Parts: sequence; C-alpha cells; structure tokens
Amino acid sequence: MSDQEKPFSEMNEEEKAEAKRKAVEEAKRKAAEKKAAKEAASEKPAEKPFSEMNEEEKAEAKRKAVEEAKRKAAEKKAAKEATSEKPAEKPFSEMNEEEKAEAKRKAVEEAKRKAAEKKAAKEAATEKPAEKPFSEMNEEEKAEAKRKAVEEAKRKATEKKAAKEAEESPSEGAPADEKAKAAAKAKAAAAAKAKAAAAAKAKASGGSATDDEKAKAKAAAVAKAKAAAAAKAKASGGGATDDEKAKAIAAAKAKAKAAAAAKAKQGAGASPTEDEPAEEKPSTNQPLLDKYVKVIKDNLGDDILEDSYINRLAKDVPTLVAKHDQYYKLAEFMKYNEQFDFEYVSELHGTDFETHMEIYTHLFSFKNNQPVALKVKVDRDKPEVASLAPLWPGANWPEREAFDLLGIHFTGHPNMTRILMPDDWVGHPMRKDYEPYDVEV
Repeated sequence: MSDQEKPFSEMNEEEKAEAKRKAVEEAKRKAAEKKAAKEAASEKPAEKPFSEMNEEEKAEAKRKAVEEAKRKAAEKKAAKEATSEKPAEKPFSEMNEEEKAEAKRKAVEEAKRKAAEKKAAKEAATEKPAEKPFSEMNEEEKAEAKRKAVEEAKRKATEKKAAKEAEESPSEGAPADEKAKAAAKAKAAAAAKAKAAAAAKAKASGGSATDDEKAKAKAAAVAKAKAAAAAKAKASGGGATDDEKAKAIAAAKAKAKAAAAAKAKQGAGASPTEDEPAEEKPSTNQPLLDKYVKVIKDNLGDDILEDSYINRLAKDVPTLVAKHDQYYKLAEFMKYNEQFDFEYVSELHGTDFETHMEIYTHLFSFKNNQPVALKVKVDRDKPEVASLAPLWPGANWPEREAFDLLGIHFTGHPNMTRILMPDDWVGHPMRKDYEPYDVEV
C-alpha cells in the first residue's frame, strides 16, 4: 500500500469496496488490541483490603494508585493527540460538490465519535468503586460513611443554593430603562386588575358607595395615573437615578398593599371606614380554651405554657404550646386529670420551619366530647423531645415517622427506629436542607 492513497471520491466501485474491507479489518485489529490491553491492565493480583493494611502498605498502595492514574492520563492524552492529527485538507471553499459532501459526512462522523468519547469519559468519571453495604459495616465504617454523606449533602446544598441565586439574579446585559418600563407596565396592569375586581365585587355585594368615597377613589386613580406617567417619562428619558427608582418601587408596593387591604375590607362586609376595622367574632371554642388554661395554671403553675390560642385555620381547635421541658408533664396531666381526660391521640406529626421544628399532637376526650391541640417547639440543631408513647401507645408509630423523616429523637420511646426508609438510609427526607445521598434517587 502506497503512502499516498487515491481519495475515496476518485475510486471506482471495486476500489471503494476494497478500501472499506481494509478499513473494517483495521478497525477490528485495533479493537482487539485495545481489548487485550484493557484485560492485561485489569488483571491484578488479589490485594489486601485497604482497611487491613498497616501504615507502610497504605502509603505504598497510594503511591501505586497515583502512578497508575498518571500513566492512564498520559495514554489518554497520547491517544487523543494521535486521533487529532490529520493530513492537510483542501479548503472547503475550493472543493467541488462531491468533495464538499464527503467532507460534511466525515465531519458528522467525527462529531459523533467525539460525543461518544465524551460520554464514555463522563460515565467513567462518575463510576464509583463498589462499596460495602451499610448493614455489613462495623461501627467505625458506618460513622465514616455517614460523615462523608453529610459532607456530600452540604456540598450539593451549597452548589444548589449558588445555582439558584445565579438564576434569580437579573441579567447584567438588560438595559435599566427596559427593566423600568417592564416593571411599570406590570404594576399598572396589576393595579388596573385590582381596581376592576374591587369594583365588580362591590357591585355584586350591593354595597352603595357614597359620593365622597367615589370622589376619593377618582382622585386616587388620577394620582396613580400621574405617577405612572412620570415614571414612564423618566424611564424613557434615561435620567432616573437609582434612588428615584427605589422610591418609585417602594411607593408602588405601598399602593398595592393599600389596595389589597381595601379589597379585604370590602370582602369582609358592607364597606367599613378606614378608622373602623372589621372586628373578628370570638370563637365558640374560646370558653373551652380559657377553661384549659385556667385548670393548667391552677394545678401546674404559670411556668408550663409558652402560648395558647384558637387555631382559626383548623376548625377553631383550642391550641396549647407547651414549654420544651414541661411537654411530657403537661401531656400526662391532660390525660389523667378528670377535667381533661384526653384518652385518644388522633394525630401526631412533625414540621420543619427552618428556624425550628415543631411537634403537633391532636388529642380528643370521648368522655367530654372535646378536642385540643398540644404543640411543642424543638431545637433544629439538636432535635430531641420526650416521647408520648408511654402515655398513648397510638403515638408510637407517628413518632417513629417523625424520627425517620425529620430526625427528631423522642426520648423514652420503646423502639426509636426508622419506619418508612431503610435502616441504612442516610439523612431525613422531610428536612428542608435534605440532599439525597444516593444520586440515582
């Protein structure tokens, strides 16, 4: 075979077939050599596990690993340079139509090859050595695995936060005037919608606004229109300073807040005046809450409750917030005191509020036909609180769920183990800062 071959586009059919056959044979030969080299490289004598080595053996193993990594990197670099060496080609502009088509075909094949190599390299980089199952590790190995998992989770959380901040930050290329115009348009549209909705609601409710109120509304609309026009003129003129823009934004927010408040007042009843806010009717369960608080203070003292209120969002249930160190004492009193007699736990769950955690327990007395909610706040960095399972066996599994998903430890629990996730699961999935240890999940 001569050093300089005839171009493929100038061959006849027989020569093309022969060239293809030779190319296939050459590809097979190279693949066989690569496979043999790979098998030879992978054949290693059985090595002692790293954990069983002494310090000298560990140092030697690390040195060999570094040398092997350098050798592989050098081979990869040499192979890449060898594949990238190409004979000088004719400029594309000087080719005829047939040569251009052939050049495009080769370029597509080369792009596919590079993409395949890149994908393979990425997959090889992400491959991790097979690890011993968590259940088979000793205590020291488990502690090390958990430490690494926590570090990895923190790293991913940091990366995720940085990516989110980068996405939320406004693009530097957008002109300030265009942003100001867009913001002004959005605010004007929102104000118009709010005004139209308020008018429709007032009309539907049959409320009759006085002439004085109508005049005030018209004056406010005119003032808004003037402010919007001035903001638009400033934005188009490019002369508005950052301070002026900030003031305009603050004013718009204040107007929106005032409009929302006015809308809420209209929805509450027949157009109350600004000086006469609508009064909230006392809950029918308020006497019940007052009774609970009085009985607790009379029997246990004033240093038991952190707070007490009617939960309007949960069917007006009387809610007691116990101090952390008095939680179990209060729960025990509420079960066995004759005036309470809360013998049934209908619900118990935990919540992560980021600043702290909270345990919510809903109790019911069949004897008195009365409900109550008992809450306690838990330190997020050291989530630990007394278990209610010794008082109410029905709290057993819900407390295990709160431990499994949020990491809250219930002291005195008869079986403080996971209930949903596997025993070797790392982390607690319902925490706001949770990052999966297993990247495939």
